[in-house]
Amino acid sequence: MMVCRIKALLKRDSPAVQQRKFDASRLPRTVLASRKFVSELGRVFAVESLLLRNGLVIDTEPEPVAQHNCDVLIQDGRIAAVGQDLPAPAGTPVLDATGRIVLPGLVDTHRHVWQAVLRSIAVDVDLPVYFTMVRQHIGPRFRPEDVRAANVLGALECLDAGVTTVQDFAYARADRITPDGYVAGESDFDYAEAALDGLRTVGVRAVFGYLLTPQDTAAVRRAHALFGADTPLLSMAAASLGPSNQHVDAITADWRLAEELGLPIVTHVASGPVNERPIEVLRDNGLLHSKILYVHGNSLADDELAMIGDSGGAVSITPAVEARLGHGGPLIGRLRTAGVTTGLGVDVVTTVGGDMFGVIRAGLLTSYLAEGPHLTPGDLLRMATLDGAVALGLGDQVGSLKVGKQADIVLLRADDLNLACAHDPIGAVVSSAHAGNVDTVLVAGKVVKRDGRLLGHDLTAIRQRAQEAAEYVTREAVASAG
Repeated sequence: MMVCRIKALLKRDSPAVQQRKFDASRLPRTVLASRKFVSELGRVFAVESLLLRNGLVIDTEPEPVAQHNCDVLIQDGRIAAVGQDLPAPAGTPVLDATGRIVLPGLVDTHRHVWQAVLRSIAVDVDLPVYFTMVRQHIGPRFRPEDVRAANVLGALECLDAGVTTVQDFAYARADRITPDGYVAGESDFDYAEAALDGLRTVGVRAVFGYLLTPQDTAAVRRAHALFGADTPLLSMAAASLGPSNQHVDAITADWRLAEELGLPIVTHVASGPVNERPIEVLRDNGLLHSKILYVHGNSLADDELAMIGDSGGAVSITPAVEARLGHGGPLIGRLRTAGVTTGLGVDVVTTVGGDMFGVIRAGLLTSYLAEGPHLTPGDLLRMATLDGAVALGLGDQVGSLKVGKQADIVLLRADDLNLACAHDPIGAVVSSAHAGNVDTVLVAGKVVKRDGRLLGHDLTAIRQRAQEAAEYVTREAVASAG
């Protein structure tokens, strides 16, 4: 009923309803229960070493390949050896992987994790309505504690579905940034702190995209200071409205701040609305470089995709969302032709499911619907693992089962009915697997899911708090729209 009321309000002709801004004075000030991160990883099964015995192991480096009756030895959270009949060091626990597909953890290169409490609210709308509903009306109603509750729910959803690394584009308050870069109102540091608290509590590996505000560099620097040796699973990226949505001076300010802090950049990109040829704008202003992850880009010209490839940059595509919300024709084949490193992402669960297996299939199918080469199942599995890790700057840490990398690993039940009798294991993972097949998940060698159950979390309480946040923000959105 609440969703119907929001959509009905958005259909009104009055521009005042479409453009009304958030008045912070309408809401009471809230204080986070704790300004300190509280890690719950101690409740997760963790060992110094672990041997996965006799699995069907699929590695992705240098190319996806499957090996039957294979073992994976984990020591100190890293992959120590991969092969058949590996000896178990004294005292090493052994996890029987018979009947399991063992593969690197999936890498989601673009997700707005905070939207987990807005699940399925925008399944039947187009992109302009999504922006108006979520960005103008609902996003500004989030309080820091709502963002935290959403990030806990969303990060657990990732782990449950075998996503061990996620790029969280955390922009709940992006309504405050204009094409000129101006930021109105209070600092959004509290939102960043709350979102990070949620991610760290869950124990997912995440690249946190903090939306840059050069007019409030103090908040950006405070957020940057939250990342350190005590947050080994978390790193920071500079999220920017970017070259499609900002004027050159604002773009330059974002890029300079990112460079000063040593941060990679992640930004949405398309042809317009501010700059019709955004990649060319970057090139002509000396802002095109290799540490940029572009999201979407379906409407970019081929020569601009070539500029990205030549610069060493990467692109995150979200084929399911791009098809549903109408971003443009499939991009996956054109990126392959341009030689651009490509990762996959869910993007928004307001519109599609949070299952990366569905995204993989969407990518495979859409590669047959547009120009460029048709991709193979192996190509898509690599995009969802190693290529995604490379796109996030983590290619030397995760994305494959190469010895020395972090032990981010997923075990699927190969004997589930939808995977049984598979003649091509890689093809089966890409064409048939789903989140319900995920039996075991490890992050940095720690088992965070076992026998199909997430470990160390009170899921009932988490769902309840997330539901409260969902009801609050939608209720406030309706009230603000009159």
